[in-house]
Amino acid sequence: MTKLIIDGKEIDVPPEYTLLQACEAAGAEIPRFCYHERLSIAGNCRMCLVEVKGGPKPVASCAWGVRDCRPGPKGEPPEISTKSPMVKKAREGVMEFLLINHPLDCPICDQGGECDLQDQAMGYGVDTSRFAENKRAVEDKYLGALVKTSMTRCIQCTRCIRFSAEVAGAPEMGATGRGEDMEITTYLEHALTSELQGNLVDICPVGALTSKPYAFAARPWELGKTQSIDVMDGLGSAIRVDTRGREVMRILPRINEAVNEEWISDKTRHVVDGLRTQRLDRPYIREAGKLRAASWTEAFAAIAAKAARTDGKRIGAIAGDLAGVEEMFALKDLLAKYGSTNLAVQGGDAFDPKLGRGAYVFNPTIAGIEQADALLIIGANPRKEAAVFNARIRKRWRAGGFKIGLIGAKADLTYDYDHIGAGTETLGELAAGKHSFSDVLKNAKNPVILVGAGATSRHDGAAILAAAAKLALDVGAVKDGWNGFGVLHET
Repeated sequence: MTKLIIDGKEIDVPPEYTLLQACEAAGAEIPRFCYHERLSIAGNCRMCLVEVKGGPKPVASCAWGVRDCRPGPKGEPPEISTKSPMVKKAREGVMEFLLINHPLDCPICDQGGECDLQDQAMGYGVDTSRFAENKRAVEDKYLGALVKTSMTRCIQCTRCIRFSAEVAGAPEMGATGRGEDMEITTYLEHALTSELQGNLVDICPVGALTSKPYAFAARPWELGKTQSIDVMDGLGSAIRVDTRGREVMRILPRINEAVNEEWISDKTRHVVDGLRTQRLDRPYIREAGKLRAASWTEAFAAIAAKAARTDGKRIGAIAGDLAGVEEMFALKDLLAKYGSTNLAVQGGDAFDPKLGRGAYVFNPTIAGIEQADALLIIGANPRKEAAVFNARIRKRWRAGGFKIGLIGAKADLTYDYDHIGAGTETLGELAAGKHSFSDVLKNAKNPVILVGAGATSRHDGAAILAAAAKLALDVGAVKDGWNGFGVLHET
């Protein structure tokens, strides 16, 4: 641990901390635009300047390590000030520079009310500018159907570039030009292809990147905010549903380190469209071969009449992918009243409840993938089936020392992997130790065997699941303190 004195308060922090992290640990508030705790450090907005005692000028706290601070002449801990006149003047100067070219768009900007630039200009800026020249203007870029651009507002924090390259694994954004001519654009002006591109809207600190479907729809202060869980894939990402009256306006992520960190997939974010358009919101009754709209009373009467003429034991029910546990239990209860046990879910044939819960859940846990050192994917495409989980696998892969093997269809998963084979015979070869990847799994400390819906939804899904579970035991993926056998569900 390293001792520091921050605003007169002595604290102990790990030596790998940056000054910004140390200041926040001491309870000081540091403004920032380019720094984001889940992205690499760029150090280019200079808003996070602090004063280091004995230094000739303020330093960017996001890019200055605690271990780089020199002790005082008598060996006393380094002193940092976040509130001195020098820091105040420096922040005001940086803010004045940032606002030189920023347009006065706040009344028509979708970021209004949740804009970092607005908030920090209020907290750290001044009310005048010495700049009298014309503001520069930048052409808006086409990034696809989901992200709307107003690039004149861009302050070149490069968060979007770093997110695309590091988290999403689709390095499609970059900067062209230098100085005042610098512009953020996509590679060859193509639309974005990432399934996580909606998160660019969340991490953009100004109104340069906003949500295209949500444009001019509402202001943040008029929305009711409800915490919820996402149901569009098998992860259960933490989300916040924003509503106005009875209408759902948008879905945003909530921070949950154990599941989705602070990202959500575009499917999750933009599913609100389905609540408004092409939605079945009333029951229909078929009469003489044609469907007609009916009231719920009529619909339930029709169901009751049909059920009354049928032997109760011959009534069956199917629970859909989006049915919750409570609905399924109520359905099971209803069938039990008729004396029937014919309840099925979609794609559940491969799983036997007698084998226990560990046979059908993701045992290593989503955050646990960061402790893994080898991964075998069987019949899954995490990029399509669980985009946020795929980003977590990529995060682990970027840290190094992580071998990935795939049995199934080849796909671009945003990270390198060994394509071992496409069918069940490959699994047999791997179990028999005839493939080099079986040595990788055996030598790994915490291997993970991930079975996807592509394997479990086949007619021989139960056999594949059993073979994968046996392989997991043979390579030591299931042992005291670690269970690396996981099933990745689509729903």
